[in-house]
This record gives sequence, structure tokens and C-alpha cells, in this order.
Amino acid sequence: MLVAALGFAVWPGAAAPRATPAGTDQRVAAVPQNTIDTLVFARLKALGIPPARQSSDEVFIRRAYLDVIGTLPTAAETRAFLADETPGKRGQVIDRLLDRDEFADYWAMKWSDVLRVKSEFPINLYPNAVQAYHHWIRTSVRDNMPVDQFARELLTESGSNFRVPQVNFYRAVQSREPTAIASAVALTFMGARADAWPKDRLAGMAAFFSAIGYKHTQEWKEEIVYFDPDKAAAGAAAGWPRTATFPDGTTVTLAPDRDPREIFAAWLTAPKNPYFAPSVVNRVWSWLLGRGIVHEPDDIRPDNPPSNPELLAYLSQELVKSHFDLKHVYRLILNSATYQLSSEIDHPAPDADANFAHYLVRPLDAEVLIDAIDDITGGTEPYSSAIPEPFTFTPLNQRAIALADGSITSTFLETFGRPPRDTGLESERNTRPTAAERLTLLNSTQVQRKFDQSAKLTQLIQSRADVPQLIGALYLTILSRNPTADELRVAGAYAKTPGVARRAFALDLTWALVNSQEFLYRH
Repeated sequence: MLVAALGFAVWPGAAAPRATPAGTDQRVAAVPQNTIDTLVFARLKALGIPPARQSSDEVFIRRAYLDVIGTLPTAAETRAFLADETPGKRGQVIDRLLDRDEFADYWAMKWSDVLRVKSEFPINLYPNAVQAYHHWIRTSVRDNMPVDQFARELLTESGSNFRVPQVNFYRAVQSREPTAIASAVALTFMGARADAWPKDRLAGMAAFFSAIGYKHTQEWKEEIVYFDPDKAAAGAAAGWPRTATFPDGTTVTLAPDRDPREIFAAWLTAPKNPYFAPSVVNRVWSWLLGRGIVHEPDDIRPDNPPSNPELLAYLSQELVKSHFDLKHVYRLILNSATYQLSSEIDHPAPDADANFAHYLVRPLDAEVLIDAIDDITGGTEPYSSAIPEPFTFTPLNQRAIALADGSITSTFLETFGRPPRDTGLESERNTRPTAAERLTLLNSTQVQRKFDQSAKLTQLIQSRADVPQLIGALYLTILSRNPTADELRVAGAYAKTPGVARRAFALDLTWALVNSQEFLYRH
């Protein structure tokens, strides 16, 4: 088998993928680049854990593209980066990636998971509202809307769910009971699971959401979400609490003519609020490095402390000081030596993962994986909704990371763990490899057809490139690196096997590389 001859770890029984073939990563010690590294390395030193070495340029370019824009670099982009000898070239790549359209697509996808952007059961936003909601989220990411404003608009806006997309935040909560809304707010903006709180604490916060009104219009499936002063006044007359309590225990008196959501939002997004900024930076850290400083990123509570409190405090302060500029936080993290560490560690330790002694290896998101296969082959993936509705038609060139609606899916996405977007919990995304995933990539006619019918691969195969050049082009396209001398020798020998045509060889090598753990994982 070619994949075994090349020395790759493949699906069956592989516990931890090898980042790159032995000897290709740098043996260069990581040097602190900013305050993040000072705090992380100090913690590691106190624990007696040496950090991993610095990642190679080949590892970095693939990692940065996947983590920032959810997209593989092209072979040309990889070649240009590897040939560039400019000091600071990694920072330049990071800046360019943060300005790419795919950045808005990918990070809108992540926020859409948290915000439960889905047309059908059990969220039932319906397609018109989903399109408006996703467009607003993506535009907010693209324009780098301050994240405090992002949260404030979601919490306080009123109007039609078609014309004021932010109000879909409340419509995406499965129950309209104030306690259910308060739980969703706590999960989304505080990283806290309020269902575990004492009942009086949750009830005190729920009072801020007890006067939300909903009414239908003559437009099919349109709904108005608004502050209903009559509901507040009637509730007060009926003996409802006229006070509400913030999660920190502070109690305020509610005026019948003022929207209590505005009071809560002002408290939540205040610069000194102890919940909001830490929860936001902890999510971003988790999305970029594979694990939160508080783990899980939506399970922040006193008895689940951060692994590095000073690091969490620093990032929170930076977010506030930058006027809630998330791209500032991305740049700090991405340019740190901590983020750029190798995934291979020379001295394994029980606490190495939790303290970020190395980059954490983890599978590609389902959406990223199918987009990567389609980028390699030039193929397309059919997406559809179980219930035909307006706006559910999906063009054949649709990228999975740009899908607006959690109800629009494919067999591939379902198989590889795309989240259903029912709860807003990070754990909805299933990243554990399964037998069905292995069989899909190893034996599926759907994937094999993408290779066999690939115009991109056919063009490469029919080019004048000699066998070593063909092998190099496939490695750069699929793994974002050049082949090692041993890999070149083994693949070249296979190409010369009697009865193996050039096309069959190239497709076999493509299949082997795509089924390698090096391709299927971030590292």
C-alpha cells in the first residue's frame, strides 16, 4: 500500500497524528515574542515543562491558513512563502489572512454555531430570517465590529426578524421563558452554564428578560421582537418582581418604561465587567489553539479555574484597552511564539496540553475538510435542506464554511460531525474520529468520484512535469509542504512499477495523501 510505504499514519488505530515526517520540523528553540509568551513560558517553567520547539515554515503556513480562514493555502502561496526570506514574513501572512473574505466566512461560521443560526426544528428561525441573521454576523466579522457592540445589539435590538436580524438571537432560544433566555445569554456572553446556578441567581437575571414581546405580521413567518412596556406594567401590577439581580449579586430596580435588556447589556459590556471580556478571549483562544485557558470555553465557573489566570487576565485587559477590537486579540495570539510552537513535544508531561507547551493536534472541522478536498480536486459538494423553503437553493460552488443555515447540510458534513446548532454549546461539534468517517474517505464512491473526475488533477497529470515535479506539486497542493527525500524516492519507485500508468499513480498518491493523518488534522 502506497500510504504505508510513504510512512504515513492512517485512520485505523492511530491515536495521535504525527505532525510531519520525522526530521522535517525545525530544531529551533522558541523565543518569546510578546507578553503572551512571557506568561505561558513562566507558567511552564514553574511546572518544569519545557516548551516545544518552534514550528517550521511549512507547518506554520498550513496551520495559519486553516486556523484563520479555514482554507488550505494553494501550492503557489506555499511556494512563495517558503521562498520568502523577509524577516517578519509570518506576521505579514497573518495580516493578509485577517483581511481575506474567507476570514469573514470562517469566523461567521463559528459565531453562527454559538448563536444557533438554523432554519428548521428545533430552532425554527426560518430561511428568510437565517439569511438576514447570517449576513449581519458575517458583515460584523468582516468589518471588525467591536465585540461589545456586537453583544449589545444582539441583546437590545427590537423589530422585524427579517429587517432587524439581531432580534433572531431571542427567536433562536427554544423557549421564551425568561429563565431559558437568561441561560442562553449566560452561555453566549459569559461562557457560563446557568442551568447549574442556584435558582435564585438565575431568576434574578431572568427578570431582565421578562418583558420581551413577540407578535406576528401579515408577512409569512415574520415576527416582531420588542420591549413590551404593557407586559412590564401588567407584570408589576400582578406582583412580578420590580427588581432584577445581576450575576455578580448586584440588585437594581426596574422602571416599567425602560427596557431592562438595555440595563443588563450596559452592565455586561462595561469595561470592568468580570465575565464578558474573559469569556470572549477564552473562546477565541480555544478556537485558535484547540483548548480554552478555561476548558471547556463555555463552562466558566469558580470550581473550573483557568490553567493560567495571568494569561486570561492579560488578554481580557488587551481586549478592553483596544476598545473591544477582536482582530487586535487575534494578532496578539497568532504572532506569539506560543501559537507558533511545534505540535511535537520532546518531553511529554501530564499538564503540557492544559498549559500550551505545544500546539494541540486536532481534526479539521467537517466544513474545512470538504472544502479542502474540493479545493484539491476542483470538485463540488451538493448541499440541501430537508424541507424546501425560499433561499434553500445552494449553488454548486458553495463553500461549506460559508453556509448560512445549519439546516442546509450534506451527507459528508453530517458524517464528519458538523454541529446541529441546537444548543449553542461548543461540544455539539463532534471531533472524535468514527468508523463512518474512515470508511467515507477510504471507500466512498463520492470521494473517489471527486478524484476521478477532477479537472484540476487531470490538468496536472497531463502537464509536462516529470515524475518528481508531479510528486512535489501534489505534496504542495495537499500537505502544503515539499516531499522529503525518502518520500520522493518511495513515490518515484511506485510510479515506475510495471503496469502503473501516470494517471493511476497520481490518483493513488492523491488518495494516500488525503487519507493521511497529516492531511486530516491541524498540527
